[in-house]
Amino acid sequence: MMTPRVPEVRETIDIEGESVVLLREGVSIAFYIRAPHEEIAPALWRALERYRQAIQPRQLGWYVNYSGDWQPLDAEGEAFLRTRLLGSSAFLEVRARPDSVTGIAFHYRGQGSALLDFRKDFPHTICAVEFWLPIECLKDPGAEWIRALALDLGRELPWSSGHAGLSLEVGAWIQSLTPLLREKTLRHPGFDLPRMKKLALYLGSQVRPPAWLTFLGPPVLAELGGAEGLRSRLTSPTTTVQALSEDRVVVSLGPVPEAGDLEAGDTLPHYRELARVLEPWLYAHPYDWGGFSKEEVRRWERRFL
Repeated sequence: MMTPRVPEVRETIDIEGESVVLLREGVSIAFYIRAPHEEIAPALWRALERYRQAIQPRQLGWYVNYSGDWQPLDAEGEAFLRTRLLGSSAFLEVRARPDSVTGIAFHYRGQGSALLDFRKDFPHTICAVEFWLPIECLKDPGAEWIRALALDLGRELPWSSGHAGLSLEVGAWIQSLTPLLREKTLRHPGFDLPRMKKLALYLGSQVRPPAWLTFLGPPVLAELGGAEGLRSRLTSPTTTVQALSEDRVVVSLGPVPEAGDLEAGDTLPHYRELARVLEPWLYAHPYDWGGFSKEEVRRWERRFL
C-alpha cells in the first residue's frame, strides 16, 4: 500500500516556553444522521468506545463541561461523557489536549426529537459526529487501517452521508490563521475544513463535497439510482463503489487520500468527477465560516466544480 504525500500545514505559537499547535493536517471521519439523538445514542456510545480502543496508546484526555470549560477526563469526566451522550441530547467536545490540536479528538452535535422549537427554527438540523486521527496514522498503521476503522465506526449508525479523508484541524479559528487557511484550502482541494456546529444546523439531506471516502445513503443514493446507478456514472479507474447495505454505499477515490496541488497541476480529476455527479445535492453554506466570507465559503465548497 502506497503512502500518500501530504503537505504539512502547521501553525504553532510559543506560550511560556511550550509549543502550542493551533492548526495541523490530519484525517477526519464524519457521519451525518437525520434521526433524533435518543434513537442513535447507544450506537454512538459504542462507536466512541471503538474509536478509543483503536487509537491506543493515544488517549482522549480533556472534555468540555456544561459551563463550557475544559476539564480533565478523570473518573468524573468519564461519568459525564456517558451521561451526556446517552441523554436526551448531546453536545460533546473531547480532545487529547485542551490547548493544542493533536489529531486526537471526538466532536458530536445532536438534537433530540423533543426540541420542537429548535427544530422549527432550524428545520435542516441533523446529528453530526466526527472522529479525528493524526496524520501519522496514514503511514502507520496505514490507509487501509483507516478505511476499515471508518467502516467500523459507521457500521451501526443510520447515516445519510459521511466522509473520511484529509482535513485541517483548527483548535480555535483566530484571525491570524485565515491567510494560511485560505492559501492551503485553495491550493490543496483534497483538504477538508469541517465546522461541525454549522453543519449540524444546516446540512439536512444535502451532502458535503467529495472526500477520499464518501458515504452516501438515503435520500441521495436512491435518487442516483442506488449503487448501480451511481457506479454507472463514475469512470475513473481508481474509483470504487462498495455497497454496504441495500441503501448505503461508500465511494473510495483511490487507495489513499490525496491533497492535490493546483500549482503543480494535480487537480484531482476523480474527485471532480464525483463532485459533478453529486452537484444537485451538494451543500451550500448560507453564511460566513470561521474567517472566510460567504463568497469565500462558496468558492471553497465548489472547489471541485
